[in-house]
Amino acid sequence: MPDSAPFTGVLVNFVRELRAAGLAVGTGDAETFCAAMTPLDPTDLVDLYWAGRATLVRRRESIPDYDEVFRRYFLDAADPVSELLTLKALLTEDEAVLNIPATDPAGEGDEEEAVLGWMASDVESLKRKAFAACTPEELAALRRIMARIRLTPPRRRTRRSLPARSGRTPDLRRTLRESMRMHGEPAELCWRARKVRLRPLIFILDISGSMADYSRNLLQFAYCANRAAAKVEVFCFGTRLTRITKALETRNPDAALQRAAREVFDWEGGTRIGESLDAFVRDWGRRGLCRGGVVVICSDGLDRGDPDVLSTAMERLSRLCYRLLWMNPHKGDDQQFRPSTLGMMVAAPHIDLMLSGHDMRSMEELAALLPTLS
Repeated sequence: MPDSAPFTGVLVNFVRELRAAGLAVGTGDAETFCAAMTPLDPTDLVDLYWAGRATLVRRRESIPDYDEVFRRYFLDAADPVSELLTLKALLTEDEAVLNIPATDPAGEGDEEEAVLGWMASDVESLKRKAFAACTPEELAALRRIMARIRLTPPRRRTRRSLPARSGRTPDLRRTLRESMRMHGEPAELCWRARKVRLRPLIFILDISGSMADYSRNLLQFAYCANRAAAKVEVFCFGTRLTRITKALETRNPDAALQRAAREVFDWEGGTRIGESLDAFVRDWGRRGLCRGGVVVICSDGLDRGDPDVLSTAMERLSRLCYRLLWMNPHKGDDQQFRPSTLGMMVAAPHIDLMLSGHDMRSMEELAALLPTLS
């Protein structure tokens, strides 16, 4: 049975919708609803419906309002399949059929039986579908799934230590203090462990015309990373470099991306990768921004600038950062990918790992890779 903890935000928002519709539900009712869903399957609309009706509806006359909000929230008539995709992707990647009986099981009145069951689309196939081949509706569903990715940033062990329950280094001072507190009796051996800190994570995104099919989704992923960790910086470049970290510091993802788009003046224009990376190294990298950090460059490698400038910038950047990753949407699922553009051939010797950014699965692979870069 899947854990319902990641689903708590969806449940709380559903309670807010009920409150906005006029139902008398409070914080205690929301906690009871979440507790009722703990032993149940959050991806099953049957469990969702009856758990909510049993804990959130107090009067019989409130049932029609509850049914209406439930349909609108979990099964939007305009696009029910995409919403189910989002809900199902929270906790499982298996294909499933989500069914729910009529909202009035006793068959009271002459109203037709309301069927709220919908078949969820194949989440796995949608995640493996390239962004460039997706319809606007599929892209919207993928962005809602992407917004729920829990990104774990890379970490590193520092030279400083702190008290720990176990380890390899004994804490003599604390051990002696505990022994004195016990009037000289032998105390339990105390330990110290290395302190762990977050590594800086820097995204440098290509938003030129050749990356138009992918830049919006890469920016969405960078926004999710920025919300998950404190040490995250986001830059965009076309013909020049623009820092958009502060523009992404808002709760509403659409508003954040709109603010970022207003700050970038060369959106879907030309590409000068070498000059942009050189500006990053001179203005930000040498100041310590990427020292010990992981730099992720997202670009197809189509460069109109001087190859020597790109080579020099990549060499300096690789020396400043801990790991240098490059995401190229043209790589796709090809494990034998070889750079074909001049920009990629110049940058390839300085790249630690080449990844793809053409679909949702590649984004999840990057999210799973980051914690291992310690």
